[in-house]
Amino acid sequence: MNQRTLPPCPSSPNCVSTQAADESHAIAPFPYKKSRAEAKEALKAVCATLPRTKLVDEDETYLHYEFTSLLLRFVDDVEFLFDDATKTVHFRSASRTGYSDFGVNRQRMEQLRALVEGKL
Repeated sequence: MNQRTLPPCPSSPNCVSTQAADESHAIAPFPYKKSRAEAKEALKAVCATLPRTKLVDEDETYLHYEFTSLLLRFVDDVEFLFDDATKTVHFRSASRTGYSDFGVNRQRMEQLRALVEGKL
């Protein structure tokens, strides 16, 4: 069984996570109805359509993407963890550099939520 976990968000306001306890970093996970394998492939298909997005790590229950900004080429790490027990996709989206992301990580994940809605 895979025991992978998502790292916690730092205290800085440049990260969101479905596993964060504080409101400034917390965000709701994505539910899925299909099998984990089908939901994972659907999420990968959506991410493949996004510009400047690269899959860098993957296993049965985990995906790790790098999202690169158009200007200044900042890299954000987005990790997804599929939880079969609750049929949810937990995730963490965090900037590698800087203190504030001006809400970019939260905005990205809400846009991604809209894109995957009904596909998982």
